[in-house]
Amino acid sequence: TRQVRAIAEVTSAVAEGDLTRSITVEAPGEVGDLKDNINAMVESLRATTRANEEQDWLKTNIARIAGLMQGTRSLPDVAELIMTEVPPLVSAQYGAFFLARHDERGTELVVTASYGASDDPDDPPRRFRLGQSLVGQAARDRRTLVVEGVPAGYATIASAAGSGDPAMLVILPIVVEDQVLGAVELASLRPFTDIHRDFLEQFVDTAGAVVSSLVANLRTDELLGQSQRLTDELRSSSQELQARQQELQRSNAELKEKAALLAERNKDIESKNLVIEQARQELEARAHQLSRTSMYKSEFLANMSHELRTPLNSLLILARLLAQNPEQNLTDKQVDYAEVIHSAGSDLLQLINDILDLSKVEAGKMDIRPERFALHQLLEYLEATFGPVADERGLTFSVTVSSDVPEELTTDESRLRQILRNLLSNALKFTDEGAVELSIEYADDGEAPAALGGAGPVLAFRVSDTGVGIPAERLDGIFGAFQQGDGTTARRYGGTGLGLSISREVAGLLGGAIDVHSTPGSGSRFTFYLPAPQPAPAGARATEPGASSRTGTGRDTADGASGAHPAGRHDPRTAGRTVLVVDDDVRNVYALTEVLERHGVQVLQADSGGAGLALLERHDEVELVLMDVMMAGMDGYATTEAIRALPGRGRLPVIAVTAKAMPGDRARALAAGASDYVAKPVDADELMVKVRQWLAATAS
Repeated sequence: TRQVRAIAEVTSAVAEGDLTRSITVEAPGEVGDLKDNINAMVESLRATTRANEEQDWLKTNIARIAGLMQGTRSLPDVAELIMTEVPPLVSAQYGAFFLARHDERGTELVVTASYGASDDPDDPPRRFRLGQSLVGQAARDRRTLVVEGVPAGYATIASAAGSGDPAMLVILPIVVEDQVLGAVELASLRPFTDIHRDFLEQFVDTAGAVVSSLVANLRTDELLGQSQRLTDELRSSSQELQARQQELQRSNAELKEKAALLAERNKDIESKNLVIEQARQELEARAHQLSRTSMYKSEFLANMSHELRTPLNSLLILARLLAQNPEQNLTDKQVDYAEVIHSAGSDLLQLINDILDLSKVEAGKMDIRPERFALHQLLEYLEATFGPVADERGLTFSVTVSSDVPEELTTDESRLRQILRNLLSNALKFTDEGAVELSIEYADDGEAPAALGGAGPVLAFRVSDTGVGIPAERLDGIFGAFQQGDGTTARRYGGTGLGLSISREVAGLLGGAIDVHSTPGSGSRFTFYLPAPQPAPAGARATEPGASSRTGTGRDTADGASGAHPAGRHDPRTAGRTVLVVDDDVRNVYALTEVLERHGVQVLQADSGGAGLALLERHDEVELVLMDVMMAGMDGYATTEAIRALPGRGRLPVIAVTAKAMPGDRARALAAGASDYVAKPVDADELMVKVRQWLAATAS
C-alpha cells in the first residue's frame, strides 16, 4: 500500500493545482504502470500549463503595452515608453529606439530613446542612413535582423558591477505600408527565448500602427495650427476694421474681397483635413489588406507544398523500389527507366524546396540554429555526393583543407551544406572538362567583403572550376532569383537560377557573404566567407580527401545495424510486427505499404481518421501508426489526439507524415501527441530507421 499511498498523495496534489510533484516510489506490475501513466499525465499538464502561461503572458503584455502607447500623444513619449517597458520584459540589457526622419537626402534613423546606453563619446553613432550599419540594413531590407553568437568586443553591456558581451542582438524595423517609420534594437547577455521572439514580432506590428497614427496626427495638428493662425489673423483684422470703421467705409468693396479670400482659405483647410482623414483611412485599409495578403501567400505555399509533395511521395518511393529490382524480374532498360523517373522526381523535389526556401527568406522566417559539428563529416558528405557526379562527367574533383583550419566549426551545418551544395552543383553543371575544386582556408587580411565589418578571422570556402565562366556584365545579376550567368545557356544547362539567390541570403543569415571572380571560357571561383575563430596551431592533417577516400554512405539504424536489407529477406526487428497506415491518398497508402511489407511488417490500412480509430479498437496487435496530417474531415492532428484518448493507447507510437513542410508544423504535430515526424516525399531508409526505433521502444 506504500505505492498506492504515494500515488494518492500526488493525484491529490494535482487536483489542488500542484504540478511540481511526481511519483518516485518504485512499484511492480499494474501499479507501476499506473504510476508511470500518472507521472506522464503530470508532465503533460506541466507542459500544457507552461504553454498556456506563455501565451497568456504574450497576449497580456501585448495588450498592456498597446494600451499604454495609445495613451501617449507624442513620438518621443512613445519612444520613452517602449524603452521603459520592452527591454526588461524580454530580459534585454540594452535597447535603442530609432525614429525615421526625412529630408532632401532621404531617410535617416535617429536614436530617440534608449535603455542601458552610456554617454561615452566612443560609443557607436546615434543616427544612420538606410543601409548604413545593421540598423540601417534592417530598415532598408524591411525585415528583422537577428545576430546570434555576437563576437567578443562587437558590443558591450555595462553597469557599475562590470561589463560583458551580449549573446544575441535583434533589430526590428517598424514598417507600415512599406514605409520605414523607425527601428528597435535590443541586446541581451542571454539568447532571447522563443516567447520573447514571438512577443517582439507582434509588438513591432502594434508599435507600427501607433507610430503611424501619431505621424498622421502630427500632420493633422500642423494643419490645425495653420487654421488657428489664420483664424487669429481674421480676428485681428476684424478688430482693426472695427477701429477704423469710419475710415474704411469707402473700402467696403475691398473688405468684402478680403472676407471672400479668407472664406476660401477656410474651405481649403477643411478640404485638406478631409484629404488627411481619407488618407488615414486608406492607410488602415491597406495595412489590413497587406496582412491578409501575407496570410494568403503563406497558406498558398503550404497548400501547394502538400499538393505537390503528396503525389511526389508515392512516385519517388515506387520508382526507387523498381530501380532496386529486388525480385530481379526487370530488364536493364526498365531499371534505367525507373532510375530516370526517380532522378526527375528528385529534381522536382529540389525545385519545390528551393521555392519554399526563397519564400521563407523573403518573409524573414528562415531560422538559423548554430551547433558545433566535425568538419570531416561535412567533407565526407560533399565527397560522397559530388565525387560520383564528377566521375560520371569525366571531371577531376578534389577537396583541400588548410592545416590551420579547426577540426570543428560552430554554425548551422545544414545551411552551410546547402550553400556548398549549390556552389558545387553549379560548378559541375557548367564544367564540361577539367576540374572542380573545393578549398578551405583562412582568408587573408582585408580580403573578406566590407559587409562583414572586420568580424575577426574569416574562413574562405572557395569553389573553383574550369567551366564556361560568366561575362563581366552579368556578374552583378547572377545572385538574383531565376538568373543564370549567361541567358543563352539556360536552355543548354537547365535550372531555375534560384540556387545562388538562396545561397546569398542564407550566407547573410549565417553572418557571412559570397564573392565571385570569373573569366569567360576559363572558369569561375565562388568564395563563401564565414566568420570563425582561429584555433591554436595543431598537428598536420590530411589536405586532400579526394576520390581515393570515397566510401559508401549507407544509413545506420539506432543500434548501428544497416538500414537496408536484401530483397526477399525480412528484418528480424520488424518481421511480424503490425503497423497501421492512415492516409486518404491511395497512392501513398500503396507506396508506404510496399516499403513496410518488404521488411516483413503486417500492414493495416485506413483511408480516414475515423476508420483508423475503428481499426485500433478492433486490433490490439497494432504497435505503431503512420499518420498522414493533411486529410479531409478529421485531419491527422485531431486523429492523433483522439488516439491518445483511447484506453490503453496513450503511449502508442504515432509517426506524423505530412507534405505541408512549413515552419511550425513539426511543433504542432508533436503538440497534438505525435511521437515523431517525417516530411513527404518520405525517404524509405529514414522511415524504416524511425519505425525500428519506435518498435524497439514498445518492445522494451
